[in-house]
Amino acid sequence: MNQSQVDIQKIKHIDSVDSATEYLFSQIPSSDTLINALEYSKKAHEKQFRKSGEPYIIHPILVASIVSSITNDESMAIAALLHDVVEDTLVNIDDIKSLFGTDVAHLVEGLTKIDTIRDAELIPSSSNEKLVISALSFRKMLLASIKDVRVLVVKLCDRLHNMLTLDSLSVYKQERIAEETLVVYAPIAHRLGISFLKNILEDLSFSYIFKEEKREIDWYFDTNYHAIEMKLDEFKESINKLLVQNGFCEDDFEILSRVKHRYSIYLKMQRKGVGIEEVLDLLAVRILTNDAVRCYNILGLIHLHFQPLSSRFKDYIAVPKDNGYRTIHTTVFYNTAIFEVQIRTYDMHQTAELGVAAHWKYKSGGNDNIKLDWLHNLGYQNESVEDFYDLIKNDLYSEDISVFSPKGEVFTLPRGAVVLDFAYAVHTQVGNHAKSALVNKAKASLISELHNGDIVKIELDENSITRCSWIDAVKTSKAKTNMRYICNARVREIDSKSSINIVATAMKLNSSRVEEWLEKNYNEKIATIATDIEHFREIIYKYTAEISQNSRFRSFLSRHRFKLKQYSFRGLEIFSTLGINDVVFDYCCHPKSGDEVMAFLEKGKAHVHHKMCSSASKKLDAKEPMVFLRWEKLNIYKYNMIVSLHSGVGTLAEFLIFLAKYKIDINLIELGKNRSESTRYCEIGFESKEADINSLRVKIEQKVKVIHLIRTDDAYR
Repeated sequence: MNQSQVDIQKIKHIDSVDSATEYLFSQIPSSDTLINALEYSKKAHEKQFRKSGEPYIIHPILVASIVSSITNDESMAIAALLHDVVEDTLVNIDDIKSLFGTDVAHLVEGLTKIDTIRDAELIPSSSNEKLVISALSFRKMLLASIKDVRVLVVKLCDRLHNMLTLDSLSVYKQERIAEETLVVYAPIAHRLGISFLKNILEDLSFSYIFKEEKREIDWYFDTNYHAIEMKLDEFKESINKLLVQNGFCEDDFEILSRVKHRYSIYLKMQRKGVGIEEVLDLLAVRILTNDAVRCYNILGLIHLHFQPLSSRFKDYIAVPKDNGYRTIHTTVFYNTAIFEVQIRTYDMHQTAELGVAAHWKYKSGGNDNIKLDWLHNLGYQNESVEDFYDLIKNDLYSEDISVFSPKGEVFTLPRGAVVLDFAYAVHTQVGNHAKSALVNKAKASLISELHNGDIVKIELDENSITRCSWIDAVKTSKAKTNMRYICNARVREIDSKSSINIVATAMKLNSSRVEEWLEKNYNEKIATIATDIEHFREIIYKYTAEISQNSRFRSFLSRHRFKLKQYSFRGLEIFSTLGINDVVFDYCCHPKSGDEVMAFLEKGKAHVHHKMCSSASKKLDAKEPMVFLRWEKLNIYKYNMIVSLHSGVGTLAEFLIFLAKYKIDINLIELGKNRSESTRYCEIGFESKEADINSLRVKIEQKVKVIHLIRTDDAYR
C-alpha cells in the first residue's frame, strides 16, 4: 500500500484540533511563520463549525497536512491553513500579504479565485439539471485561468479532505460533490501526474455515485481476498528468485504489488462490456530499481521466463506520457493468472505518485509560476535499446505443445496458448459456451497458459458467453476469429437499436413507427444506418418520399425540413437535423479515441458513451433521442528512426527537404550520436500518413542509410 494512502486513513479519523495540529507537525518542520499562520487561522475560524459539529479549523489544518505529505513547500502549507480565511471572514488579501508575504498571498488569492469561478460556472446544488456539463466548463476555466500549478495542488488536497468527510452531508449533496470531484478534480490530478491523489479521489467519488457497482466489486475482492494475496505473493517470490539468480542483489530492486483501484476496474468493465474476472490488469506487481538500463534488463528477464501478451506492452520510458509518467508496462501469464508488470526507477516512481509535486521549479518567495521543465527533459536511455529489442526477438520465438482431452484426444497448440484456445480447438460451440475449466483435475482460469502434456476439461454454460476483452489473451486464429464474430454480433444488435433511435430523432417521429417501417423495407441493413452516413441520408430521403404521398403527413412535412447538418467537436463528427452545440464524454464509461461509441441528445449536447456501456444500454432501451456519430479519420502514424548522415555542410537540411516531399511531419531531432569523421548519426521522431513501415523505409533509403526504424505507437512493429 502507498504510504500516502496509509496517511489518508489516519487523517479520516482525526477529529480534534490537538490531534490535527500534532499530525501537521509530523509532516512538516515547525517554524515561527507556520505557527503564526496556524494561530491566525484558528482565530479567524474560532466560532465556525462543520456540518459534523467539529471545529472548522480542523479542516484547514488537515489540508495543510496533506499538502505537507506531498511537498515540503512551506508557502503551500501556510496557504492551505489560510485558504478559506478570505472567503469566510473579514480578512482580505492585503492583510495576508502584509503578514505572510507575497508568495503566500499569491497562492491564497488563487485559491479564492477558484471558488469565484466555481460559483460562476457550476449550476447550484438546488438545481435538478445534470451537473456534468457545467462541471466540464468549470474544469476548463480552472486549467485556463490558474497559472500557478501549486494552487491546483492545494485545491486537490482541500477537495480530498472534503471527500473524506462527506458522511455528515445529505445523500443528494454527497452525490453532487462526488460527481463534481469525478469530473473536475480527479482529471486535474491526472493532468498533473499525481496518481495517488487521482486514484483516491476517483474511488471516494465512485463509492457515492455508483454504490451498487462498488458493492459488487468490493464483494468480489472480499470473497477472493486470500486467493488474490496468495497469487501476488507467489508471483513476487518467483520474480525475486529470478532476479537474484541472474546477478541482481536484493538491495538493487524492490517488488511491490497492487490490485487495480475500484473506479478503474469499473471503467474497464464498462468500456469492454465485461465482468470483473475478465479485466486483464486486475493484479499487478511493480518493480523498482536504480536506473533505466536495469529496467530494460529486468524486462528482458521477465519476458524470457514468463509468456507475455505482446499486444499489451507499453514503453513509457522510451516515450513518456504528457504528464511526465515513465514506466515500462507489460502483461504476462503466470500459472493460472495474468499479471501486469510495471518496471520503473525510484525517481520515476516518485514522479508517477506525486507528479509535478516531485519536481518543483520556481523562485522561492516570488510570484513566478512553476515551469514544468521536467516534462520536456525526459529523453529515453538509448544505450539499452539494442539489448532490449534483442530480448524481445528471442522471447517471441514460438513452438508447439500437445494438450489432451479427458478422453485422451491430442490437440496441438502454439506455445503460450491458453485454456480458451483449447476449447475452440475442440469445437467452436465448446469455445463459445465455455464457463470454466479443470487442468490436470485442478480448477483453472480460461486464460491460464497451457503446458505440454496438460489434460484439460471444459465446463459449459447453456448460453453463449461474450468475452470481447479476452481476444488479445488467446493465441490461435480460430479462437480470435470466433470471439470477434460474437462481439461483432453484439455490436450489430446495439447498432440496430441505435439506428432506429437516430432516424426517429432526426425526423421527430415515434421510434416504434420508424422501427416498423425499417423492418419492413430494410431489415438486413438496419444496423448500418448508425455507421454509414450515406445510408442514413438515403433512409431519410426515402422515408420522406414515402410518407409525403400520404395526405395526412403533407402539412407535417411542410413544417419540417429534414436536412442533415455536419458538426465537428474534439475529433468527432456529428450529423443531425437538430442544432448541436457541444459534445460531452460521460464519466460512466470514459470512451477514448477510436472506441466504438454512440451519442444521446440532451439539450443540444451530444452525450458520448462507449457502445458496451451499461448506462448507455438502459438509455438505448428507453429509446432516448440519439444522433449519428463517428470519429474523424486522421490516420496519422508515429515513427522513430536513426539514420547515418555524411558529415558536411547542408547534409541535414538537404535530408529534411527530402522528407518534406513525402509530407513527413518532424517533431524531434537529435544529432551527433556516435559521430565519426565521415558520418554522424541522427535520431528523428516524426509523424506520417504512411502505415506500411517497409514501404516508408524503402522511400527514405533512397537518400540515406536507415539504421533503425520503428512505429512508436507499437513497439513490436
